[in-house]
Amino acid sequence: MDWGTLVATVSGGSIAITGTVLADYLRHRREDDRGVGTRRRAVYIEFISAAGVCHARLRQIAQDPGAEPDLEAATRAALADAALYDVRERLYIDASAAVAGAGQAMFERLRDLQRTVATGATPSSSAFHDVYHHYIGAVWRYRVAVRNELENRPFSPEVFGWEGWDGTDRCPTCRATPTAEPRPTGTD
Repeated sequence: MDWGTLVATVSGGSIAITGTVLADYLRHRREDDRGVGTRRRAVYIEFISAAGVCHARLRQIAQDPGAEPDLEAATRAALADAALYDVRERLYIDASAAVAGAGQAMFERLRDLQRTVATGATPSSSAFHDVYHHYIGAVWRYRVAVRNELENRPFSPEVFGWEGWDGTDRCPTCRATPTAEPRPTGTD
């Protein structure tokens, strides 16, 4: 028996099987990565949409706080009715650390707005105004984090001709009160 032929045959077969297994593994990995990317994109959009629904409801309540018999309950319901808590949990599961952090910061600023509206603050009040800019800045930082992750393309306020994400440069109230403390622009 020729041992060289046997060794060559076994080696060739081993190489072929290893190559097939490796190719199959890489194909499944690419498919899994595409699935994760699709899930992330969906939850990122769902989260900001839910926050938008909640924000709209809070603004509606703030327009006429006297119309609500229990402002605290109405503002808490705005978060729950928008399904924001549920979507936030999915965000924590599927999001990258950068997007989850930006999402949590946005959620916290929205909760600040919710608590302010629960006190009876109206959109023209200084209490509402002060938390509103922080919320808007956090929304834009979330969008930037998502865009950086999904498309790896930076985004800055200058694209829109703005000085910062929080809107203070475009706010008539902020421009009319130059003695107010400067707000962080959140240009990252």
